Amino acid sequence: MVKICCIGAGYVGGPTMAVIALKCPSIEVAVVDISVSRINAWNSDELPIYEPGLDEVVKQCRGKNLFFSTNVEKHVSEADIIFVSVNTPTKTRGLGAGKAADLTYWESAARMIADVSKSDKIVVEKSTVPVKTAEAIEKILSHNSKGIKYQILSNPEFLAEGTAIEDLFKPDRVLIGGRDTPGGQKAIHALRDVYAHWVPQDRIICTNLWSAELSKLAANAFLAQRISSVNAMSALCEATGANVTQVSHAVGRDTRIGPKFLNASVGFGGSCFQKDILNLVYICECNGLTEVANYWKQVIKVNDYQKSRFVNRVVSSMFNTVSGKKIAILGFAFKKDTGDTRETPAIDVCKGLLGDKANLSIYDPQVTMDQIQKDLSMNKFDWDHPIHLQPMSPTTVKQVSVAWDAYEAAKDAHGLCILTEWDEFRALDYQKIFNSLQKPAFVFDGRNIVDVKKLREIGFIVYSIGKPLDSWLKDIPAMA
Repeated sequence: MVKICCIGAGYVGGPTMAVIALKCPSIEVAVVDISVSRINAWNSDELPIYEPGLDEVVKQCRGKNLFFSTNVEKHVSEADIIFVSVNTPTKTRGLGAGKAADLTYWESAARMIADVSKSDKIVVEKSTVPVKTAEAIEKILSHNSKGIKYQILSNPEFLAEGTAIEDLFKPDRVLIGGRDTPGGQKAIHALRDVYAHWVPQDRIICTNLWSAELSKLAANAFLAQRISSVNAMSALCEATGANVTQVSHAVGRDTRIGPKFLNASVGFGGSCFQKDILNLVYICECNGLTEVANYWKQVIKVNDYQKSRFVNRVVSSMFNTVSGKKIAILGFAFKKDTGDTRETPAIDVCKGLLGDKANLSIYDPQVTMDQIQKDLSMNKFDWDHPIHLQPMSPTTVKQVSVAWDAYEAAKDAHGLCILTEWDEFRALDYQKIFNSLQKPAFVFDGRNIVDVKKLREIGFIVYSIGKPLDSWLKDIPAMA
């Protein structure tokens, strides 16, 4: 029986290995992590991450050919194929701080693999890593090999949170990069055979190592660039009276461009986009490609601009101050159908409003009070380091309360900000909300999900990103 071990039981490792176990009943899959609480959660009825469809997959396989364990060394030692899915956070100090990926956890995983291995291994990069990481891993393993042969493959993930299980069942492509040597090609074929249990052969792309590593960064950079492009257009739409939804629709009908990732919003978030672009910027700078680095930096600058523009629009609309005012925040996760708050635009928007001394009442159907408080008290990039390195008891932000539903959050508020596109926010009784808000009643739609015309008829003053401005807002500049 082929044995697979995945080091790292997070958003990538857990779902990916669960689907491999489901689709390959003849393969034994172990997911290992040093975090006891995380592994306990994977072995319980309350999984540590929320992802539609994940519960069913895990419950079908767990205890049969899918195992979650803290016995890292045992499972690594026994495995034929080892996926490494550990954090590659952005460095917070030293060379490349604020841009380069921190490979501390990758390196320690590689050294541990070398220490405990007693047979040849295929080591698969599953984390998003900088180009040429495989070379560094090869050096560590070969210098500690004790006669054991290692083949390094790059197999980047292209999952979208909220649809991860569906993405794994029916991927656009599976990318496998390896060395152009007999051993490298044999390793590529071994991993291809795993995916071939359910993925059509024409969707499994095999490349060299560096192309596979760079393809992941490039894909995320291109997607983020589309969001920043449409968000840049949304600012121009507001200034000119155009409607960004209509512009996006017209642009998206061009088959060369397509409609995806053209929804204007308060900004992109998630664990990958910003981190991967910063990584790309750093690699470009290290290779002397200053103009290329500056090009990609601008994608992040526009994203930051969009969040600050939204905050300034809220403050300027409400008589240029939100000090002491209750603002209801609907949605804290970075997108719907996930509880993930990593790099969510809601953090920067909330911090901006708190900086003007607003009182926030936050509701999100999947994010806990503890997580919200933690996110609002952490420094930039701290979120991506292991929990034991994060602040143990984050300071409670006193101006923040967490509500049980949208109506409670909105009660007696001066304004309402929609920051995540949860379906339930489209279906709210906005007349009921209007009746409970202070007047004038403001709605700031950061996801363009409300019926602006209907809300204005109820009596709301509505700001919707990239849409023609409410007469109340027309004479107020967007930037304070």
